[in-house]
This record gives sequence, structure tokens and C-alpha cells, in this order.
Amino acid sequence: MRIALLGGTGDIGKGLALRLARDTAHEVVIGSRKAEKAAAASEEYVERLGDDLTADLASAANAEAASGANVVVVCVPPYHVSDTVEAVADELTEDTVLVTPAVGIDRDDDGFHYDPPSHGSVAELVADAAPDEVPVVGAFQNLAAGALTDLDHELGFDVIVTGDDDDAKATVLTLAEEIDGLRALDGGSLRNSAEVESMTPLLINLAMENDGMHDLGVSFH
Repeated sequence: MRIALLGGTGDIGKGLALRLARDTAHEVVIGSRKAEKAAAASEEYVERLGDDLTADLASAANAEAASGANVVVVCVPPYHVSDTVEAVADELTEDTVLVTPAVGIDRDDDGFHYDPPSHGSVAELVADAAPDEVPVVGAFQNLAAGALTDLDHELGFDVIVTGDDDDAKATVLTLAEEIDGLRALDGGSLRNSAEVESMTPLLINLAMENDGMHDLGVSFH
């Protein structure tokens, strides 16, 4: 498959890019608003992976990266997701699976708190911004970027996948399990995304308050 990571130069985008480029044989395209920034990131990832690179790693501006992609992951902060999706909307089709790992989070003196948009979840916000025929899937929200980018870190985490299109959800479930150390779980409809997203600030708070719990993820037993 062709997998486009829009905002693939940021923390979560970098982590997913490195893991996908090492663990899968897909075509992974690093996207950014500026093609030069995407190219620099791609070169960095290729150099870092060295002989461990198994995917075809490329780069492009976001719209070009999304064009013809089977899976488009919107790896940008929640306050940029709508603009990013709208900017590439002409490149998306009913055969594109649009994935969002973003979570709305606020921080105060007490810690981190879930801050969902008025739509109910960031995943539902993405669905509202996307063309009607494009299926949207929520996934990867509870993965710490630090754990993903540290390739020596054995993940051992679960990824909860939500969506209303069964075929799109199946594509992301399969893709997630191709990354070493991840187990993909079906979380039901897209409306359930708020429950998934809300776990992320909890994980951050636990990691901050407890020794030896850096870069937490979730695992269900």
C-alpha cells in the first residue's frame, strides 16, 4: 500500500514513519506543508534506519503525498486537523482510508486533561472535515511518540481502532499489527473515539507522577 503521513515530520509522524519503514514493505510517504521539510525528514529517517529500512520511503508536500495513497494518516495537532484535511480533500477518494491519531489535551497545574472538540472527538471532527465518501478511522491515539521513535523500545501495546466503515477499519487493524509489538483491537464505531482519546492524558499523568513509567501505552488482558 501507499501510506501518506501528513505532518510526518512531527513527533507522532516521525514515530509512525520509523516503525512503518522498518517493519513493513509498504510505500511510506512523508508529507509536510513544505516539500523541503518533508524531504529533510525523509533523509533523516533513511539515515537513521540504515540497513533496517524495508519500506520504500519517499517525501512530498501534503497534497502530493495524499494523492493516490491507500491510507492517509493526519499526524498533526488537533487544532490543525480540519485545515489539513480540507487542504488535501481533492486528493481523497472513497478508496482512501483517512486515519487520525490526534487527541485534544489541555494542561494546568494539576496535570493533563482531555479537551474534546464540540464534535465529540477529534476523529469525528476529521470526519466532518473530510469529503462524505471518504471513510475515517481513529487509531494510534494512545501511543507515546517517545516509545515509537526509540526503536530499541519493545512496544507491547494495544491499538484501539474505531470507524464506521468495516473495510476501512479492517485495513487499519491489519496495518497496525504489521508494526512489531502492536496488537490491534476493534473499538467499534467512530462515535466511540472519545473514550479512546480520553485515555491519552491519563497515560501522560501516570507517566509524570510515577517513577519508571515513561512512555506508557495500554495493554488489555
